[in-house]
Amino acid sequence: MRITAEKKAATRERILDVATELFRSNGYDATTTRDIAVAAEIATGTLFNYFSTKEAIVGALADAAVVRARVEQANIAAESLEEALFAMIVAELRQFKPHRKFIAPLLETWLCPIAESVDSNGGNLSRVEHLEMVDSLAREHGLGELAPVALQLYWTLYTGVLAFWAADKSPKQEDTLALLDESMAMFAGWLRSEQSESK
Repeated sequence: MRITAEKKAATRERILDVATELFRSNGYDATTTRDIAVAAEIATGTLFNYFSTKEAIVGALADAAVVRARVEQANIAAESLEEALFAMIVAELRQFKPHRKFIAPLLETWLCPIAESVDSNGGNLSRVEHLEMVDSLAREHGLGELAPVALQLYWTLYTGVLAFWAADKSPKQEDTLALLDESMAMFAGWLRSEQSESK
């Protein structure tokens, strides 16, 4: 029996939905792929047709959050690069919020700069898209194409902000917003100084 594309998409969404609920209720570490398969009412082997690992499921959740953040951010106008980056990351944080309790696996997999790219089962694809967006914003604000070292610096700041946000207990994560503001101002300032030195 052939499975339709609609049925595959529905099964994939069901896996992501039940995984999110299990991660929230039981914790990421305590949730197994078998638990996810049982809750999704599929065989464990079938789960691996959709996601090669539990980390790939988390990566797919992150990818979906980033896509939703892009839609949200598309309507935001920013005068400076630091404002544009701040708005982009705040939009992502809003979308990541339901996954905040299990952000650590994201930092170790999807967000890790040395992680291997993950296949179409999920993860790491939005990491590239995110960095392409940063590069695009830099060009829009007259700073040209970003060198690999600039992208590495940015990614380090970005993942640092996410790690801080995951544990931030300040009201409405105000401490994270302050750290994000300072980090993006520092990054944009560094880019401008690099650009002026190269002229």
